[in-house]
Amino acid sequence: MRTVKSAFGVMGVLVPIFYCGSLLYYFLDLSGSMQDAEKDGLGPTLIGLGAVSLLFSIPFIMKVVRILSRPRSPGSGGDAPPRDDGFDADAAIARYMARRSAEAAPNSPAVPPRTEGGGPARGFGRKIR
Repeated sequence: MRTVKSAFGVMGVLVPIFYCGSLLYYFLDLSGSMQDAEKDGLGPTLIGLGAVSLLFSIPFIMKVVRILSRPRSPGSGGDAPPRDDGFDADAAIARYMARRSAEAAPNSPAVPPRTEGGGPARGFGRKIR
C-alpha cells in the first residue's frame, strides 16, 4: 500500500513540473531562441517559468530521497542476527498489570462517600465532598 501511495505522490508532484516545463518549451520554441524570446518580451516569462519549475522540483526531490532512504522492513532479507538484550516485553507488561491491580484494590472504596446534607452538593463545577 505504501508503494502505491508513494508512486501517486511522486506522480502528483511531477504534474506541475511537467506543466511549467511544457510552457517553457512552448514559449522557447515559439521564439526560436533565448535571444529572440528576449526581443519579443518573453524573457521574464521564461525566467519565471524556469524558477517555478525549480521550486516545484524541490518536493519531488524530497519525495524521491525519502522513498529511497526508507528503512527496510525487518523481514526484507537482512543477515543480522536477532538482538538479545535481555528485555522481555511480556514480563514487563505482566509486572505492570500486577502492580496496577495491587494499587487499585485498597484505594477503591466499596461505597462512594456522601455529602453531609444527604442531597447533591450545590455549587458550580465539581461536587463538594
